[in-house]
Amino acid sequence: MSSQGFLPFGLSAVSVYRPPWGLDNRWFGPAMPRKFVHHTGIERRCVAWEDEVTLAVRAVRQLQQQVGCDLKECAALVFVSPSFVPLPLARRYLGPQAAEQERLQSAARQLARRLGMAPAAVVGLNWFCSGYSRAMEVVGRRILPRIDLAERQFILVATASRISRITDYGCPQTAGLFGDLATATLLTRPDEARYPPHFEVLYAAAQTSPAEGVYFDFKLREDVPRPEIEGGVATDPQRLVYWLDGMAIADAAPRAMAQAVAEALAATGLAASDIRTVIPHQAGTGIVKLTEMKLQALGLETEVLNGLTREVGNVSSCSIPFALEQRWNQLRGTIVCPTAAVGRPGRSELLRGCLVLKATPLHERQSQAAA
Repeated sequence: MSSQGFLPFGLSAVSVYRPPWGLDNRWFGPAMPRKFVHHTGIERRCVAWEDEVTLAVRAVRQLQQQVGCDLKECAALVFVSPSFVPLPLARRYLGPQAAEQERLQSAARQLARRLGMAPAAVVGLNWFCSGYSRAMEVVGRRILPRIDLAERQFILVATASRISRITDYGCPQTAGLFGDLATATLLTRPDEARYPPHFEVLYAAAQTSPAEGVYFDFKLREDVPRPEIEGGVATDPQRLVYWLDGMAIADAAPRAMAQAVAEALAATGLAASDIRTVIPHQAGTGIVKLTEMKLQALGLETEVLNGLTREVGNVSSCSIPFALEQRWNQLRGTIVCPTAAVGRPGRSELLRGCLVLKATPLHERQSQAAA
């Protein structure tokens, strides 16, 4: 264990499940702001008609096909979702019976049952767009110190975002931002032979910081339009939806991600010149461009991955694993992955996180061969 209490582990594989139906910008018509694509890069987003647990099951099944892993060897499961409504708000707006469906820890246990697993640890968490960073920190600081990961054993981190179910499709500022997606990540010991890691996880952290105002909350709205699977429009008489202060977030998120990178470099002893690629949370092309400018002020003159929102939208806690899967064979050297997110609803909070990954010799060889 390191002096900071973080046990080393590796990232062996990532799978992505995209819901088959997508909603393009034409559905919104003149209600969509003229500069929406310019600021976000989003032209289309996935919309899921299945619940978060089912989406996560599909991502894990794809991972099984990809690497042939036996789920009986799963020692721990972390289920991350940004689209569950916090329980106090669910009870207030939805009533006690419907609120039971928003218990994220119960959903995590349900996911384990549906996959036929009995892992020693099952964790459900919602850290919104910083959920993946938080999950990796939980693995390194809480799970691995309690579990003696044996040969052939692994840990699964499943993310599932279905923000479409809490989207206010009548709000032109936020209706087109988010897409639905699910991912599954296989984590192993650094010396694992059956599922050898492609990236060593050098650092993972996530934390809460005060914000200048309330950037996020929920509200109950009446007569809310929503898309139908054939592309039409239906109306919900009542719908619990999220609310965002988009302008404030666009200003705060780049600074938060740059700060998360600075903290990661300080904690690991890495220099800015050691970083080959930066993969920020893909909140939108504009926010990533501003993040790149903040990173340049830290001395990071390196590749900053941008533009992955075009076909999927902002996929929240799925963003970093989605980006890793999309660029898997091109990634080499040391990679930093900063995230920023809203805090708890109605609170003046901002969440930030960061991962630092280093390609293993195996991955370096395979990526060179694939080039």
